[in-house]
Amino acid sequence: MRWNELVQQVRASGQYATDAEAERVLRTVLTVLGTHTSGEERRELVRLLPVEAAVILARQTPAARSLTAPEFVEAVAARLGGLTHPAARWGVSSVLGVVADCVGDDLTRRITAVLPRGYALLFGRAELAPAAA
Repeated sequence: MRWNELVQQVRASGQYATDAEAERVLRTVLTVLGTHTSGEERRELVRLLPVEAAVILARQTPAARSLTAPEFVEAVAARLGGLTHPAARWGVSSVLGVVADCVGDDLTRRITAVLPRGYALLFGRAELAPAAA
């Protein structure tokens, strides 16, 4: 996949009016995601996504503490100029849903398994909890 195809998929998913708007959200979400992925999962993301996305991810220094899913959305909102929480969540889900489709279910499951609860929904996946005994 090429960068412009990734931007187009985010534009369609997020229903953005322009490529520039979709690209801005894509770059921002990837920047924040880059601080919360590491190890083999990060290497695979870098390998599977277009070069431009890989560079954004690889340039980020992993954070000492993973943000909760709501904190992740708030971090994106702040970087995008103080979007409302619903608008930021829409953007995050639009980007991460496209990323999940690009990299496949196995890698998406592995990424969400190492992040705090709540991220699977941001990636457009169900978050199953074990049944109570």
